[in-house]
Amino acid sequence: MTRTDGAASVVRPWRYLRPVTNKAKQIGTRWESEVVAYLQDHGHPHAERRALAGAEDRGDITGVPGVMIECKSLKSITLSTIADEVEVQTRNAGAKVGAAFIKRRGKGAEGAYVVMSPATFLELLG
Repeated sequence: MTRTDGAASVVRPWRYLRPVTNKAKQIGTRWESEVVAYLQDHGHPHAERRALAGAEDRGDITGVPGVMIECKSLKSITLSTIADEVEVQTRNAGAKVGAAFIKRRGKGAEGAYVVMSPATFLELLG
């Protein structure tokens, strides 16, 4: 490598060999995968992680007809923000109902919090 200011450049090949990692993204991916496995084990064999959608986010998990599922693994839980996200993403997905699986510290998917609006809860009650 040549620098325009005449100084020698040092090539650090290790910078280019190590994969760029984002710990928060890894934690989120692991949580989504755990929720998918939980859903598959409990009667929803087509559940799978959804590809990232950008501004028109439609939730994290697809394959459960009519349902938008968002997954959250956070240090600090703000229910109002999560509830707002669920509402927007449910609409974006064109789903009948939407809910967020929120990771509880030290618990798996079976011990998660599930957040939904009262309207969604009444829809599920029939």
